[in-house]
Amino acid sequence: MNNFQNKSALITGGASGIGLAIARECLAAGMKVAIADIRQSALDKAVKTLGGGANLKAIKLDVTDRKACARAADELISTFGKLHLLIANAGVFLGGETQDATYDDWDFVLGINLGGVVNTLRTFVPRMIEQKEGGHIVLTSSINGLFASGGVGVYTASKFAVTGIGECLRMNLQPHGIGVSLLHPGPVASGLFESTPAVRPAHLKETGAHLVAIDDSDPVSREIFAHAMPIEEVGRKVMQGIKRNDLYIITHAEIRATIEQRFKAILAAIPDETISSVREKSAANLYSVPPYAEQASKPAPKGV
Repeated sequence: MNNFQNKSALITGGASGIGLAIARECLAAGMKVAIADIRQSALDKAVKTLGGGANLKAIKLDVTDRKACARAADELISTFGKLHLLIANAGVFLGGETQDATYDDWDFVLGINLGGVVNTLRTFVPRMIEQKEGGHIVLTSSINGLFASGGVGVYTASKFAVTGIGECLRMNLQPHGIGVSLLHPGPVASGLFESTPAVRPAHLKETGAHLVAIDDSDPVSREIFAHAMPIEEVGRKVMQGIKRNDLYIITHAEIRATIEQRFKAILAAIPDETISSVREKSAANLYSVPPYAEQASKPAPKGV
């Protein structure tokens, strides 16, 4: 997707952080932008920050509510006519050891990070296909959608799931001219730790996990986020990835060593045995996955 002028975008979780930065980039590219968020106060603030105007629409939306997603789709179409760029970005974060997470923790995080993506895709993708104008979709995963961290098991599970959905969806939507990218941000000054408790419903607050505080009470997180990437840089990288139709949009170059270690571990676990030609031929369709080869053949994105 290279032509953004007068095209329309919807960004869930668009009132702050990464979503807000992407909205700013889309507006600058000449798009009509709808930002959707569950927090009305955050939406009001975002509209002021972005300057308002006819090309900006704020929609209050709980992505876990399927009927609300359908209403949001109707509202967007009635305002802008069509949808060309879908950013499924709404998300929350909880820390803590995996075995300590309660059912409430799992329901809260998976309900938004995974269920919210499912609801967003199921609501808006059929409309994009029906338009027959192509377009692009970005799903916000995480570096924890590429490798695991012991202290964020529930979050990691949700983001691995989003990665898998996005990879499958890219293959499914290619015939329709709709690109799919997975955004894998590392430490970003996004406000995620502040927004998570703000959107957590009262009935899901019995918890074995914990919120993250970037202060003296959580020195590890404080150190990790001491030099967090500005959201503006992430917004620029997302737009670059959309233009390139990248499968993965990875914000932090410093994760290379960890990614290499993970895939070395996977390769080392493959059985060292001779495969019969019959078995190899019968599995050819199962193991032939074009998007990986396509991404691997591209030059690395430039810093922006």
